[in-house]
Amino acid sequence: MKLLRRIAITLLVLVVVAYAGAVGYMYFNQRALQYDAKGPVTPLAETALDGAQDIAVPSGDGVINGWYQAPQAGMPLIVYYKGNSGSFTKEHERYAQFVADGYGFVAFDYRGFPASPGSVSQAGILEDATTMFDWAAAKGFPLVIWGRSLGSGPSTYVASLRDAEALLLETPFLSALTVAWERYPFLPVGLVMQDQFPVNEWISDVAEPVLVAHGTADVTIGVSNGERLHALAPNKDELWIEPGAGHSDLWDRDIWSHAAPFFERAMAAR
Repeated sequence: MKLLRRIAITLLVLVVVAYAGAVGYMYFNQRALQYDAKGPVTPLAETALDGAQDIAVPSGDGVINGWYQAPQAGMPLIVYYKGNSGSFTKEHERYAQFVADGYGFVAFDYRGFPASPGSVSQAGILEDATTMFDWAAAKGFPLVIWGRSLGSGPSTYVASLRDAEALLLETPFLSALTVAWERYPFLPVGLVMQDQFPVNEWISDVAEPVLVAHGTADVTIGVSNGERLHALAPNKDELWIEPGAGHSDLWDRDIWSHAAPFFERAMAAR
């Protein structure tokens, strides 16, 4: 019995040590685990955006780099908040579609992502997002906001503080903490996670009409995140749930056929 007891205690200690090690690893490496801030930068000259320009906007103690093109007369400017993976430049085909339909756009990398120097954090992302919105607002055009994936955090945050015509959320999370809980239910992520992006709280202060788009096969951010977030929006517009679509499929599934009419409705209601 003494031997069995010693074995049981030893196993328990090993489990506790392993668990503590896993928690410690997550704590000290959480931003490397949370963000995918690497990848190539596509030069503007290699895209179809002949009328766009490179911009560099001071933010905090650094600078954020992006692209900008003004809209056609009477059309809004899309302030686009990118997702987690790589550089904003890889989505240049989206921006070309915006421009082809008369919209302007501004898109950029948060600091620490490929085109903008610095280190990644929630505080930095939110500061950069607000700075870029204010830069765009100074141009004098009506603004609509588009936040994709990670960008649903800063886009909702900005919409809760600033006035725009509309907020579109593509594959959003209820909060980054919710996604972490869903992935690591056995870890105390609520205690150790620094960048939690509480979109579920910010959305309550968003007066703009909100469209949420999500796919049922999204394994990166489960579709229930989008459904629950839409339910919390004070000024709901469309909830578009695309059967069988994954996290990066909605552009190819023609999200633009939902986005453009949404922006038109918002502009008509001004």
